[in-house]
Amino acid sequence: MTTPIGRDFIGYGSKAPHVVWPGGARVAVNLVLVYEEGSEYSVLEGDDRNDGWGEYNTNVPPHIRDLGSETHFEYGSRAGVWRLTRLIDQYHVPVTVSATAQALQRNPEVASWMRQHDHDLLGHGLRWTELYTLSRDEERRQLNEAVALYRKVLGERPLGWNSRSFPSVNTFDLIEEEGGFLYNSDPCNDDLPYFQKTAAGQMLVVPYSKTYNDSRFLVAPGYGNPKDFAADVCAGIDFLEEESRDHGGRMLTVAVHARWTGQANRASALKDMLKHVAAKPSVIFMRRLDIARHFIANYSHLPTLPLA
Repeated sequence: MTTPIGRDFIGYGSKAPHVVWPGGARVAVNLVLVYEEGSEYSVLEGDDRNDGWGEYNTNVPPHIRDLGSETHFEYGSRAGVWRLTRLIDQYHVPVTVSATAQALQRNPEVASWMRQHDHDLLGHGLRWTELYTLSRDEERRQLNEAVALYRKVLGERPLGWNSRSFPSVNTFDLIEEEGGFLYNSDPCNDDLPYFQKTAAGQMLVVPYSKTYNDSRFLVAPGYGNPKDFAADVCAGIDFLEEESRDHGGRMLTVAVHARWTGQANRASALKDMLKHVAAKPSVIFMRRLDIARHFIANYSHLPTLPLA
């Protein structure tokens, strides 16, 4: 039975907890490298359509292979992801990789890079498909299959979860039912983690963000050039840093996709953002898993939301 999903318009309200991050940092930035290439919708894979989230919508009829979009996705796995990993390595940034299980299976070198540098995994589905289109039983099957495939390819399971676009009404129940998840990252409704009520008790939510996300290069209103993305992210970091002086620590999620920010011009935006944070002692990069563990270890006394 699905637990009814309500809405919480209050959250912490005017009394947000005074959070302090490791080392006394005021802002924790979680950089998410999104890796989906090879798991998107494709008639070659037996799907009834092709995915339109390559670089542009070619309007190819659903039953015909879209070779243009296919090659845009391939750019992410062949070139883009390695441009981003070089930047991440250069600035010694701990990152979270939001990868589908099939994408990692098709490019094991990405999984090897993750293991070598101890970057954490955010579960992102068996394939890059919308969970809200699936039955509860099919979503459960894919979730379990994804966890098993992550173990096989990466050597470990995900401890957090983030669905494509948005979850189904069953997703939260199913990740709780699966039993191995430490946190959920589907909601985009706060600047701080919080504990959410579940059928069995509670689960930590580490909120995601669609605002500081390079998908806005392809949607309107969006980013006209890489400087827009860099300026947007840096402005958010600066404001949160100032706000946190009186109101306690904040977190910010920045998401970059291999096929989008992996392009040379857009990678310059990530480089600008990395340089900006490097010059701010009170702002740190943290893996999503470390944010979750820090919050559980230090703020487990906070009330479970919603309060009503």
